[in-house]
Amino acid sequence: MFLGNPGLDTVDLTLLQILQEDCKTSLARLGEAVTLSAPAVMKRLRKLEQAGVIKGYRAELDGRLVGLDVTAFVGVSLNYPKNLEPFTRMLEATPGIQECHHVTGKWSLLLKVKARNTAALEELISQLRQVDSVERTETLVVLSTRKESMAVPLEHPGSSLPPAERAPR
Repeated sequence: MFLGNPGLDTVDLTLLQILQEDCKTSLARLGEAVTLSAPAVMKRLRKLEQAGVIKGYRAELDGRLVGLDVTAFVGVSLNYPKNLEPFTRMLEATPGIQECHHVTGKWSLLLKVKARNTAALEELISQLRQVDSVERTETLVVLSTRKESMAVPLEHPGSSLPPAERAPR
């Protein structure tokens, strides 16, 4: 078992690494990288999808270039566990909230949000504060981003090379 999943082998890990770098890589090219036919690659990908390892395929967008100029992290303190459900419903209904993490420390939850401008961010924070279970919030506005990635680090067993250097492109 690699990475906590006994069903993942080196071929799966190589396919996953390549797809994280470019989810539009063709089945033929994926097959070349792992010496399998395109149908065999497709079968493996379907199994990874059905197992929930692959959750989806997405385009990575630059928020600023689509009009979302403000990124912020919002710490939220809730009066746990009372009224958590209304807060969860609000999260799901609010498109500007990209991520929600249950965290340790002084906050119950940490949110990553994107907004058009500071006025839109202020409105989003106001919506958060109106939920009964929210006791307080603290917002950190991002001035610039040095690294942002959704890629999960994958380690191939028995190799000291980073995954990107092991898979031919």
